Amino acid sequence: MSSPVEAAIRGAVTKGIMGVAHFNRAHRKSSKQNPYLTGIHTPLTAEQTITDLKVTGTIPPALNGLYLRNGPNPFEAPNPATHHWFSGDGMLHGMRLQNGEALWYRNRWVRSTAINAALGEPATPGPKSSFESPNTNVVAFGGKIWALVEAGGLPVEVSDLLETRTRSDFEGLLSKGFAAHPHLDPLTGETHAICYNAMEPATIWHTVITADGAVRRHEPISVQDGPSIHDCMITKNYVIVMDLPVTFSMPALIAGDSFPYRWNPKHAARIGLLPREGRGDEIIWCSVEPCYIFHPANAFETDDGKVVMDACVHTDMFADGHFGPNTSSTAFESLEIDPVARRVTRTVIDASPQEFPRPDERRLGQPYRYAYTLALPAHGDPGFVGDPRLFKHDLGARTREVHDFGEGHMPGEFVFVPAHATAEEDEGWLIGYVADIARGTTDFVILDARNFAGPPVATITIPGRIPPGFHGNWVALP
Repeated sequence: MSSPVEAAIRGAVTKGIMGVAHFNRAHRKSSKQNPYLTGIHTPLTAEQTITDLKVTGTIPPALNGLYLRNGPNPFEAPNPATHHWFSGDGMLHGMRLQNGEALWYRNRWVRSTAINAALGEPATPGPKSSFESPNTNVVAFGGKIWALVEAGGLPVEVSDLLETRTRSDFEGLLSKGFAAHPHLDPLTGETHAICYNAMEPATIWHTVITADGAVRRHEPISVQDGPSIHDCMITKNYVIVMDLPVTFSMPALIAGDSFPYRWNPKHAARIGLLPREGRGDEIIWCSVEPCYIFHPANAFETDDGKVVMDACVHTDMFADGHFGPNTSSTAFESLEIDPVARRVTRTVIDASPQEFPRPDERRLGQPYRYAYTLALPAHGDPGFVGDPRLFKHDLGARTREVHDFGEGHMPGEFVFVPAHATAEEDEGWLIGYVADIARGTTDFVILDARNFAGPPVATITIPGRIPPGFHGNWVALP
């Protein structure tokens, strides 16, 4: 534990470094166009509520609830030379369905102090946060809906009308921030997350939140270099921790980059199996070839004691460029983690570039059969999007189906919603937004998971462009 003098020195140094970083962020110039501020990524400038929506097809009456998606949308114009896709203010996009009707679409910024002031609104209650407008995910747990971000930002509670309610550190237990990708264990009702803070490079935390919304575990785990751990996964006995070679970069911070993480080949790649109730020093670290994983689809344990995790795996990440993700190649892989040999064996399921894998989340942490992913352009794209296809992977038969929305259409992440509580694993719908670039509109699309390549069950047209975002979820409502 550091002394008060050490803490004071560290605080003064940090304040000085941040001052230089803010100055450089404001004054740096570049001749390159920022791809995340133009074209399909051009930020929206207004909030809307639209109730007169065109519906093609038939909305399944069982889909009673709210689809929410979060993504970056700067409220004020940032410096194009230093803006990173991951750093824009969060904007929620919601579609409310009820009894076979589309009641409304609306979009709302997640309120920060600056946004509150600009709109003449009272300040959002709750403790201060390093990132006040979470922009990465929106998840329901503990009876509330939360907008989320990683690296030290606090969760922000929002209403089912997308209104910002409060920031929360869960009574001080999450004062150093939460995570972008918590995972609900369908067998226990608890939510698990791996959390990190950009200013705490030597520690990450395994956090467990009970079904009624209380933090019951916040276990520290020692790391080095400040790794960026975007997601995690669970199995019956373990929490899977991905400590991979994307780490905090002090030179990038000082230069003014708004997302100061870079590929670090000196950082040993490893995946950890932490016993669910184990101490941080009981984690089983297993070596893996250098790579980066934003998102696993699912994981489960085998009869012989190994762990299998399926994920979209990048050969590298943030090795070049300052504006957003960039990678040499990506594939959908199966990673077999051996806690005895302490090694990871990687097998390619599908070599096509793809991301945003989602399963039927009732099977999370258990053996499963189907995963759904978003295709990525084969030769890279400055916007990290651009392929009009979704994939359905049958992991039992090792086959792939394709849904092609057609040239000029840009889907985002799609989420599986089961048709009813006891539905079979692919008995239900896939839902998500698809931008029509030529028309400047966006469709909310409902696909039949069992007729994946077929025409949509229903399409709800939103008369405007929704920029590509990150993650969303279905929230069932009465």
